[in-house]
Amino acid sequence: MTALITGGGSGIGLEYARQLAGRGYDLALVSNREDELKAAKEELSRAYSIHVATLTIDLAQHGAAHAVLDWCGAEGIEPEVLVNNAGMFFMEYLGAENLKKVSAMMALHVETVTELCVLFGSRMKERGKGYILNMASVTAWIPSPGIAVYSASKAYLVSFGKGLSYELHPFGINVTTVCPAAIDTGLYMLSDKQRKTLRRLGIMKSPEWLVKRALIGMFRGRRVMRPGPLNRLLPTIISCLPASLIDRLGLKWIYKPKTI
Repeated sequence: MTALITGGGSGIGLEYARQLAGRGYDLALVSNREDELKAAKEELSRAYSIHVATLTIDLAQHGAAHAVLDWCGAEGIEPEVLVNNAGMFFMEYLGAENLKKVSAMMALHVETVTELCVLFGSRMKERGKGYILNMASVTAWIPSPGIAVYSASKAYLVSFGKGLSYELHPFGINVTTVCPAAIDTGLYMLSDKQRKTLRRLGIMKSPEWLVKRALIGMFRGRRVMRPGPLNRLLPTIISCLPASLIDRLGLKWIYKPKTI
């Protein structure tokens, strides 16, 4: 059994690798960070006595999904589990200056995930068994200033994942879309004290907490998961705020006009 994990060298992806290795899976880890992949391979192969294969590739490039499929074919890897975890994040008002990042995010979150699901889902259909897990976000239900493209791309993953689950489930494949709220990773530039406070209040959860629940849900055939009470409350709370207030908050806390 092999699990293919994108963004598997660090953060939530590495935690997926650890917990799947603990379940007896060999691993195929894909990321654009070679040093992290090397460290993850050494850690996981030593700790769990499993085979770990790694591929360094920029998944935001067009054609990346086909390159991953070709690599798996060359290595003799037939994943039973596909975890689409790789992602990127930035909080900025949109403009010509960040359009390159926007294009990369759309390619990474939408194009590559879609193609990986289709390509590997087709292989799973032939075998009559498989699991696909896509990482979305609670922001799929919270379009907001500064994360317009991020939240839209995650909303796409929720819709796509649910539709794909209906297509693949009759063939023995489960598709699960996980939509977490704040998770304690390097994504947030916070001090140790701030992290501890947020985790104590339950506003921020650990990667271990999230991945444990996500994998249980995936293996039980859950289609969409929104783990944690904050995940269910936050979209409702924010939807009650006046649009004019969100306008002002965005201008105050996110918008940074260019200075000449």
